[in-house]
Amino acid sequence: MPIGILGPALSAQTDAEGCKDHPLFNRLPGFHIAKCEKAQFELKRFPISPVDPNKEGSKPKVMEVEGAFFFYRYEMEDESKKPSPLQTMRNFQNATRKAGGTVVAEYPGWCTAELDDTLHHGNGCTLYGVTMKFSSGGKETWAFVESDGQGEAYEVWVVEREAMKQDITVNQLQEKLEKDGFITLYINFETASAAIRPDSMPQLEQVAQMMKSAAGIRLEVAGHTDNVGSPESNLKLSDARAKSVSAALVKMGVSADRLMAKGYGQTVPVADNRTEEGRAKNRRVELVKK
Repeated sequence: MPIGILGPALSAQTDAEGCKDHPLFNRLPGFHIAKCEKAQFELKRFPISPVDPNKEGSKPKVMEVEGAFFFYRYEMEDESKKPSPLQTMRNFQNATRKAGGTVVAEYPGWCTAELDDTLHHGNGCTLYGVTMKFSSGGKETWAFVESDGQGEAYEVWVVEREAMKQDITVNQLQEKLEKDGFITLYINFETASAAIRPDSMPQLEQVAQMMKSAAGIRLEVAGHTDNVGSPESNLKLSDARAKSVSAALVKMGVSADRLMAKGYGQTVPVADNRTEEGRAKNRRVELVKK
């Protein structure tokens, strides 16, 4: 029996306290929610490519997705309805396609790929996992579903993609710049790229408006990364992203001679790189008053 997507969720009396199905998915028959987690804003790296089965430790390419995060662990409560791991994966794939979503990648079998540590499951090996993407009303939602390999449990990760809200007005931006000497922006870029995603443009438009209203302000656009990857690649990426932000502001009407772009890579962290929350804070662009 296929699961339903974008439809009503089934309920169970044995769900963990405070847990309920995500609106995108209802559950497989005979399962309850044993555990759930959520966060207003998180980053997860979803696997999106095949791997070389002949290469030990082969890792798929990943898509970095930031936004509201949800995690669910479902455990079987009815042995008579126990699905095989492959059946679980196929259910989600079929329902995704039926709902107009995209099956981005699949990893059938035991340890067909190693997951990034933001989607942590046991030793990191995939177990009949599938990555899915849904786009509706200008909103993009990513999901990864994985069986436990026995059919007795499965886990679901969901991120509703959005830019971190820059809840500050143009006047407040200027006041903060005058007071602190810098403004921190969290810009959504394409993975391992300096291309700015459209959902981050409103932040830059506010900055452009501020600079137009305060003609004497000059800024250093400083790019920063976390410590994932080599110091050399992070320095190069941060510099490219700083230049991309500077170019976007120029296109919005800010004079190029008022901006100086520079990348600092991973050398100036503001939070602990040992945690995902810390790494997310370190991936930033700072506008420093000159």
